[in-house]
Amino acid sequence: MSARSSAASPSPSSPPSSCASRRKGFRVPDAALTGGAPVARRRRGLVLLVLALVAAAVMLAAPAVLDRFSLNVLTRAMIFAILAITVDLLWGFAGILTFGQAAFFGVGAYATAMILTHVGDSAPYVALGLVAAVILPMVVGAMVGWLTFYPGSSAFYATIISLVVPIVVTQVIYSGGTFTGSSSGLVGYWGMPLSLEGYFRLAGVVLVAVAFAALVFVRSDAGRLLTAIRNNETRCAYLGINTQRIKILLTVVLAGVTGLAGFLYANASGMVAPENAGFVFGTELVVWTALGGRGTIVGPVLGAVGIGYLSAELSGDLPFLWQLLIGTLFVLVIIVLPNGLAALVAPLKAWRKPPPPPTLVALPVTVPRRTGTAPLLAMEKVEKSYGSQKVLADITLTVAPGELVSLVGPNGAGKTTLMRCMTDGAAASGGTVRINGTAIAGMLPDAIVARGIGRKFQVASVFEDLTVAECLRMARACHETPSLVAAAETLALPASAIDILRLTGLDRMLASPVSLLSHGQKQSLELAMVVSLEPELILLDEPTAGLTKTERSTIGTVLKTLTAERGMAAILVEHDLDFVREISSRIVVLHQGRLVVDGTVEEAVNADIVKRIYSGGGHE
Repeated sequence: MSARSSAASPSPSSPPSSCASRRKGFRVPDAALTGGAPVARRRRGLVLLVLALVAAAVMLAAPAVLDRFSLNVLTRAMIFAILAITVDLLWGFAGILTFGQAAFFGVGAYATAMILTHVGDSAPYVALGLVAAVILPMVVGAMVGWLTFYPGSSAFYATIISLVVPIVVTQVIYSGGTFTGSSSGLVGYWGMPLSLEGYFRLAGVVLVAVAFAALVFVRSDAGRLLTAIRNNETRCAYLGINTQRIKILLTVVLAGVTGLAGFLYANASGMVAPENAGFVFGTELVVWTALGGRGTIVGPVLGAVGIGYLSAELSGDLPFLWQLLIGTLFVLVIIVLPNGLAALVAPLKAWRKPPPPPTLVALPVTVPRRTGTAPLLAMEKVEKSYGSQKVLADITLTVAPGELVSLVGPNGAGKTTLMRCMTDGAAASGGTVRINGTAIAGMLPDAIVARGIGRKFQVASVFEDLTVAECLRMARACHETPSLVAAAETLALPASAIDILRLTGLDRMLASPVSLLSHGQKQSLELAMVVSLEPELILLDEPTAGLTKTERSTIGTVLKTLTAERGMAAILVEHDLDFVREISSRIVVLHQGRLVVDGTVEEAVNADIVKRIYSGGGHE
């Protein structure tokens, strides 16, 4: 058989500089943990590079021992494995189940085939086909990403769109007449002047390069962002990370990679057909990724190549049973190995030393420079309703720099809802909320965070699949652009965040998975993450829950230091009234959705309405 025979300083008018600043820190001797970390990380990178070079050498040498049938089948399978890697990055790492990579592949393949068929097949036109095969899928990917990842969209919606796109692209191909070949596709054109062996080597080397780049990326700081989005997209937004932009950018880049695979396929096979862009092929890519083991990069490669070769062998020997056998194998693997074939080598990870934690570095203590006299937070006649039920009514509140305001009230008073109105421009039903003098109506949480807001949730909101250090690095992503190719050897944090880590012992657990932390440790980690944002106003929903009395006292000291010395303002929801009395500069009492008291600690504690509220029931 031949190669062609088959086959993204605060002021009233601009965001605060806190999410754009980059600072040089100084080393904290008692928190520096890993003097050998740089050497260990370089060694890991070198091992990965050596493995990639060995794999490339194997690809170059393999044609000498393979027959023409195997060369032809494996060439096509390796091209499809490139697509499986893109599916794995989207689904396995970012949590976006997609069936649409086949559409981008089809666009790239057809762009190449149409140029070679209707324009010319000389070297300049082959180069034009390559450019078109990469650029056109990226354009389509940008449109699909924009439609898919609009603010408030769900992962389910993204999956539905990915189901529709291959259908639309296939119908465009059918309606293209002789230009696209309609249902018959395009065949008989000439492309790159390579032999069957040459196409095998080219496909193999490109696959190794794409797999190597993907492995480097997912191990980098930027790559860990994908896992953070998959774990907890809400927390990402409240760390100032624009998740929609990241997902659109990821879709566009991977569409270009699939287009490159389409270019290789169109040249190596000498034909393209509508099914190359169809929903069935997109489903096969998802199956290969699941079978190999999503979230591993190498697993989907093995799944695509293994199933591709096995299918070709069985289709010749058992033409009426091979699909049944492949389907049965898939079901068995999913039952026995729900994490895919990659789970077979999982025990080997126990022999591998975990990556060393980064070295903690303390950032210089700074006091925000403010321009203008607008309060950090100003709420005027804010309301919130759910249908006919009014949860908040006529809330007017201001918070100035340096204030530590405690928000108290009985269960159901609306405290958490009020905090949501401060950090989400779409939450309030009426009234005005201003941050640093700018109304936030219509703003997304990440844009509000960029104006100097940090929020800690009542239930610890962290990233279960990351380490402690990686969670903290996510909190610094809006200050320091994460690297695309490496994990930083240091972790620069504000001194107040390091104090929290040292207090709770988390400074000695930077390399520990968050899933292994206790409830109290997760609460402390989230507080350290929020403080690491260096916000001007911090919203804390029961920050000391799960901590010991000593730890609560120290957290209170940290909060007073942040407000008194750094000029940060804090709004604290807390059920421990003794803790509230000790640290607050003001107390705001919320009852039945209305603000009933706003005064000093003594005024609030001695108010008759507060005594009536708490005399007969529980409190938060």
